[in-house]
Amino acid sequence: MSIDNPMVRFDNVQKSYDGKTLVVKNLDVDIAQGEFLTMLGPSGSGKTTSLMMLAGFEPATHGEIYLNGKPINNVPPNKRGIGMVFQNYALFPHMTVAENLAFPLKVRNVSASEADEKVKRILELVELPEFGSRRPAQLSGGQQQRVAVARALVFEPQLVLMDEPLGALDKQLREQMQYEIKHIHENLGVTVVYVTHDQSEALTMSDRIAVFEDGVIQQLSSPNELYEKPQNSFVAQFIGENNRINGQIDSIEGSTCTVQLDSGERVTADKVVEGDVGTRTTLSIRPERIELDPVAGSVPVTIPGKIEELIYLGDHIRVRMSVAGTSEFIVKVRNRTGRKNLEAGQQTTVGWSPEDCRALDEISA
Repeated sequence: MSIDNPMVRFDNVQKSYDGKTLVVKNLDVDIAQGEFLTMLGPSGSGKTTSLMMLAGFEPATHGEIYLNGKPINNVPPNKRGIGMVFQNYALFPHMTVAENLAFPLKVRNVSASEADEKVKRILELVELPEFGSRRPAQLSGGQQQRVAVARALVFEPQLVLMDEPLGALDKQLREQMQYEIKHIHENLGVTVVYVTHDQSEALTMSDRIAVFEDGVIQQLSSPNELYEKPQNSFVAQFIGENNRINGQIDSIEGSTCTVQLDSGERVTADKVVEGDVGTRTTLSIRPERIELDPVAGSVPVTIPGKIEELIYLGDHIRVRMSVAGTSEFIVKVRNRTGRKNLEAGQQTTVGWSPEDCRALDEISA
């Protein structure tokens, strides 16, 4: 998607380390002023390499990167005016928190009085106003990460890059820091490019998410769009929990199609995959969009299934079923008063609306 006057533009950028294999292929993406864009993908997908090229730590093999309309391929990292936050914090252990925060100001020749004021202000922003005299070793992991974020922001950059910044934290602290970074971004209006392999982290924090695989952006959309309308099977499988069933397109009517499942049933789905009648497809259906044992006529699509396993998760029951030839079909059933009793081994049906089922490119079941 092209953006008028983007802060960052990758223009047909490629990266190869050996001159043969491209780890980033023809990257074209615009990032708007004030946007929080996350580069998401598995290890080796090209997301971190893209971030390192933007930071200036890796040169692009081909193409150009622009910052505020100016090419920066030949601009050294320290001249780009970009803040960086790493997973390992990268704080100076022999300096106090205040000295760590003042360091990027000192190298930019900011006066001592102005630096003191900026350090005080940024410590308040990250809710550590009393910690300026402590050393990093005297802080918890979450506090150290807040200081790392503060150091990236203290010199008021227009752009901040974050490379797996929460990877070293435990689950509860990670979730807390996600919201804190999101709120700091909202308060300051700074542009953030964030790299992670954690899809829930990306969904929580981002304005848009670029899903990488094999050096290519598979889809670049809002969190809602990515989850509700994945454009291919990789995205459907990588973002959130997903059921998949293989079959062949039997007929097409407008934007919908009828699919003959390999198990014999025929179902209607939203046609996303390119191709005519006879095209192989994998259907994608989210577990929370499925009705278990629906009332007759309440949903357009119903097929038989067998309950294999029940897992109690408090607010919902995770039901693993055998459906349409797979024994890993998951249904999420809300835990509420009046819920029907469920038992392993029970024969039943599952149902859904065609708009909640997407016919995507085929992947192995």
